[in-house]
Amino acid sequence: MPGIAGIIGKGSPEENRVGLRLMLQSMRHEPFHISGTYEDARLGAWVGGVWFEDAWPNGLPIWNETRDLGLVLAGELLADPGALPGLPSSDGADVSACARSFLRHYDKAGKSSLERLQGWFSGLLLDLRRQQVLLFNDRYGLGRVYYHEEADRIVFASEAKSILRAFPDARRLDEEGLAQSFSIGCTVRDRTLFAGVSLLPGAAAWTFTPARPVRKEVYFKRSSWENLPTLDELTYYQRLKETFACALPKYLQGPRRVAMSLTGGLDGRLIMTAADLPGGGLPCYTFGGMYRDCTDVKLARRIASACHQPHQVIPVGKSYLQQFLPLAQEAVYVSDGTMDVSGSVEVYVNRLARAIAPVRLTGNYGSEVLRSNVAFAPRMWQPGILSADFRNRVRSAGKLYQEELAVPDAAFIAFKQVPWHHYSRLSVEQSQLTLRSPYLDHGLVALSFQAPRKISSSSQPMLQLIAERNRLLSRIPTDHGLLYRRQPCVSLIRRLCREFSIKAENAFDGNMPQWLARVDHATSFLGLERWFVGRNRFYHFRIWYRDQLAECVREVLLDPRSRQRSYLEPGSLETIVDRHTRGTHNYTFEIQKLLSIELFQRLLLERNWN
Repeated sequence: MPGIAGIIGKGSPEENRVGLRLMLQSMRHEPFHISGTYEDARLGAWVGGVWFEDAWPNGLPIWNETRDLGLVLAGELLADPGALPGLPSSDGADVSACARSFLRHYDKAGKSSLERLQGWFSGLLLDLRRQQVLLFNDRYGLGRVYYHEEADRIVFASEAKSILRAFPDARRLDEEGLAQSFSIGCTVRDRTLFAGVSLLPGAAAWTFTPARPVRKEVYFKRSSWENLPTLDELTYYQRLKETFACALPKYLQGPRRVAMSLTGGLDGRLIMTAADLPGGGLPCYTFGGMYRDCTDVKLARRIASACHQPHQVIPVGKSYLQQFLPLAQEAVYVSDGTMDVSGSVEVYVNRLARAIAPVRLTGNYGSEVLRSNVAFAPRMWQPGILSADFRNRVRSAGKLYQEELAVPDAAFIAFKQVPWHHYSRLSVEQSQLTLRSPYLDHGLVALSFQAPRKISSSSQPMLQLIAERNRLLSRIPTDHGLLYRRQPCVSLIRRLCREFSIKAENAFDGNMPQWLARVDHATSFLGLERWFVGRNRFYHFRIWYRDQLAECVREVLLDPRSRQRSYLEPGSLETIVDRHTRGTHNYTFEIQKLLSIELFQRLLLERNWN
């Protein structure tokens, strides 16, 4: 995954140089990844980065005109017109020109210039004039930076594995982080899955000066959003309309080709409506399944056609299943264990999407930011799988989640859910292409803090925006059967049918209750699942772990190494694998998590890096 890495402090220059080289090697996952390095012994800095070959100029770092300010960046420089004088409103025609514009502004305004940047990024600013190095990231922390502190230096990288490879002392499992992952699917606060590695907080601005302690600051205070006044409904709607229109253009522009990842929901539809590009200006694609065209595919075709844009389907079928294990290993490895093996689908489809366009525009995070969708919560493990001691740790992690939840939804989503939960999938996606979403634009997120309580979780403002701009799109129901102009009986029946279809597929797929699994097994000759599966989703791991991937599940989970893990009850793996692959029970969640953690242990903790 494109990112930065470095060593700042004392130590042998040759040792640091070798360490940096090993770090960057572990971050180059694809043939289209390139890397570069820079070292300055006077600053005590050995730094480098990995980028897509079409997204970064030759040479590192990018210098200002007087060559005393240099920038090493992972991510895109995005800013509203006028936010930074001379900075284009997108990644522009030349990354170097954008970087130099930022450096000119930094030279005058200092760290406050970071607050004006949009996007997800991390970077280093080399200030030769002041003999300082500034390490920073975006205000959400999606431009993730891991770090490991030693007595005389700090090692940091966008990927934890690069630290583990060069500094073996950091390669230790964090039991609390593991328990959090088992409970809520991610670690929280600055904790990671590694005992020797922590996370840089969002909006970090850490200043390194030789022979002085690190100055750890933030350049953005969350209270500036949290203290905004609540708006009335009419004012909120007008602000939403204006803010979205202002935000979207910078996510569409730039020299690299952009394509739209389109579904049947509201968020991508609003982008299509507001983009208003000429025919062929925004090619679209949708991820599809192997059993039938799902709702997203059917609706996305209609949406693209209504906007006069080409559309194609990227299918997830036999080819994906044949590559499942190496794709699963890649997802776990690239994400440093934050993504489970379902991320294998993301590797597969985004690799194919890159052939369409290297930049993927998406409606991701729209329902979270504009409709207050809290997307993750603790999961209960079935009895007899986890050891007693570890089960208590998992329960404690669930209580910690409840503590973190005790803030307004907007604050939880922006500063906790986005960097903790959503990062995992983003890290896998961005190993293949550049992902953009206007829904984390600062203006829109700030506005979410001002939403009236009555409509903070409502779809109506977005439905109204779409209807005002494109009447044809407003007549196409969403994936949940929503329409702006409702016909009382017809709309109710349509929505009830859609909700039934969604819940029925959930019941016959990953969320199948144990009683239904037994019934389905006893009546398998009826083929009930064929009636429901594939209508709303394009991946079906309950069925795949039972059938096509059963041998892979047995190979990994019934290996002697897997059976001896201290967090498991003896014999539990044999039980869940046998029951699930026979079809008498549903252990999709458990198999998915245990497969993921097992691959994590092998690939990142027990791996021979030589």
